Amino acid sequence: MTEILLFHHAQGLTPGVRAFADDIRAAGHIVHTPDLFEGRTFDRIEEGLAYVGEIGFDAIREDGVRLADELPPELVYAGFSFGVLPAQKLAQTRPGACGALLFHSCLPISGEWAFGPWPEGVPVQIHGMDNDPIFVGEGDIDAAREIVAKVADAELFLYPGDQHYFADSSLPTYDADATALLTARVLAFLERV
Repeated sequence: MTEILLFHHAQGLTPGVRAFADDIRAAGHIVHTPDLFEGRTFDRIEEGLAYVGEIGFDAIREDGVRLADELPPELVYAGFSFGVLPAQKLAQTRPGACGALLFHSCLPISGEWAFGPWPEGVPVQIHGMDNDPIFVGEGDIDAAREIVAKVADAELFLYPGDQHYFADSSLPTYDADATALLTARVLAFLERV
């Protein structure tokens, strides 16, 4: 049994994010799904990002980081897109991390946006679609490839398609086949961390 802290994407803690967490729980793991938007959900990514802009990216990310203080240090940190911000920061900076699961997004481990180098002994999986205009078009795939090149236990999984939130079953961008494969890979990862 592994304990996971899972952060939602910019459309909020949607029923699809909750359903994904429930699938992981059904396999015997503990999954915490904090709501960084206090119950708000948005129909479009742009609306969610506008809300984040009002509150402040750093403020919301740090709220997520503070939530981890209420939990034991031995966690797997996971995030969907925007949720990768607190998840990756925690995986890289909070002692005791058992692993990281980064869905639809990835930050570099060097340069301006980095939280620093990847910590030794912390495995990571990164998942995205090979033609996602955000994951590929905005450079997250380059950050993912940098991690895979520099970290001993890092995997990048690319799925055919051009959707960003493909693993959220409550959104029209959902891809059931890609999500089934993603979930199987995540469960295998959790069994070994």
